[in-house]
Amino acid sequence: MKQLGGSVLFVMSLAAALTACTPTGDLAFSNEGPDEVRVSTGNQDFTVDPDGGVQILGYGCTEGDIRVEFASGQEVVITEQVCPDQQIVIQDGTVDLEPTPAT
Repeated sequence: MKQLGGSVLFVMSLAAALTACTPTGDLAFSNEGPDEVRVSTGNQDFTVDPDGGVQILGYGCTEGDIRVEFASGQEVVITEQVCPDQQIVIQDGTVDLEPTPAT
């Protein structure tokens, strides 16, 4: 019985770990900078207004680079995979990944 209980606990822990980093969900962008920026996810191109945001519903994790182009012409490229548990926060010339706020 003890071994079975440990196995059940392990399976439950594994399931919890897998659901914490799910590839489904919405991809969020927040522009806290003073200017409009252009964003490309590889298959989506859009602008984000200053003090605005964009959410791509049901997008899941990115499969390629995310490019953020500022009004100055400066471009920042995020090469790592971004999933819905993170949001892309754009500021004046910088781009950061932050945890998605709980809703």
